[in-house]
Amino acid sequence: MNEEASGPGDLSSGITRSVLERDGIRAALQMRHPDVPLASDAQLRASIAETRALCPAQDTTGVWVFAYGSLLWNPCVAVAEARRARLYGFHRDFRLQLDYGRGSPEAPGLMLGLVPGGSCRGMALRLPDNDLDHELLMVWRREMLTGVYKPRWLSLRTADGPVTAIAFVVDPTHRCHCQLDDPEVVRLLATGHGMLGSSADYLVNTVAHLEAEGIHDSRLEALRARVTRWR
Repeated sequence: MNEEASGPGDLSSGITRSVLERDGIRAALQMRHPDVPLASDAQLRASIAETRALCPAQDTTGVWVFAYGSLLWNPCVAVAEARRARLYGFHRDFRLQLDYGRGSPEAPGLMLGLVPGGSCRGMALRLPDNDLDHELLMVWRREMLTGVYKPRWLSLRTADGPVTAIAFVVDPTHRCHCQLDDPEVVRLLATGHGMLGSSADYLVNTVAHLEAEGIHDSRLEALRARVTRWR
């Protein structure tokens, strides 16, 4: 089914720019998971305005977003500049158990989020100055629709100097927040699937794109090996 012929809730091609422009994730969730609470577009815009107002420092290079998961390999927004970056004080982990997206009620899946402690290597993505509000709305429609994250301004270290970036940190009060032992993490990653595909593919794509940038995450690489053996 091509993009033009697809209905408003069709995600057969995954998350694409076109999907975000037509607010397709919302449409798909409303059709398939009507019990999942969703933020309205007005609430998303208000969150963007509040986040921008809370920026602790005006970075003259522009507005940056920290990519540590699927934003690495499928940002769906215009990127004016990308730098390898390290965030201290948080690390990525599979702390979100979902029965939608890359999970379902029959086969729950897991998604990455930033949680306190340690450090995390990823990419700092600078959004273009032109039409910045619209680009941020595309990011918010993707990351903030179900409220599993809180947007935070955090300092990143890069080879070209520090930048202050928006990072999406797990909301520990959200119903999807979890902290599981490794055997259960492996099981859910190996078996979880939903309207956006499988949790295993999410893990494999994330590790592959980290490696392509010369970034090694030993925990994710070990999980990939265990999930591959499971499957």
